[in-house]
Amino acid sequence: MDMESKQAIEAEARETYLRFVKMRDDIDAGVHGWDELADFFTDDAVYIDPAWGRQETREGIRQFFVKSMAGLTGHGWSSPEQWIMVDGHRVVSQWNQVMGEKEDGGQWSVPGLSILYYAGDGLFCYSHDYLNMKAVGETFKAMQWLPPADFNMPPQKPEWSTALPQAWAHLPEAFTEDTR
Repeated sequence: MDMESKQAIEAEARETYLRFVKMRDDIDAGVHGWDELADFFTDDAVYIDPAWGRQETREGIRQFFVKSMAGLTGHGWSSPEQWIMVDGHRVVSQWNQVMGEKEDGGQWSVPGLSILYYAGDGLFCYSHDYLNMKAVGETFKAMQWLPPADFNMPPQKPEWSTALPQAWAHLPEAFTEDTR
């Protein structure tokens, strides 16, 4: 693909990701439900969470969002975006996992990263979140956090495969130059 095509994909991916972040912020504010965030993914998408592991298909991701965020949303959790980079179909973002407010007005927070692949038509086919779960656990201890009654624990042995969906496996190399 040529540079003009790459720039068009990047602009579309960035715009879609900004809409994704707006939806996530609206969910954190209680305007929308977590189920709606799944509408940003293809039918065959993969989402990899640092605690829950690999989730497959749009409907599987939808169920995961609802189940995994129960007891967190509305209890001080949010994920404010810090920055994004776009390269071809790939979007990389840095966000903070805010887990609550400290007595001094500061925030209990752990930084996170996401890598997404844009499939076109306003949809992502892949998202992999990175979050230091040891830091999350230590923050919970420092907060003296007790999970609310509707909180769901992640599975004990999640699936950790990081492969893109088969139909989208070509995206990492879509704009790579042949250097042979």
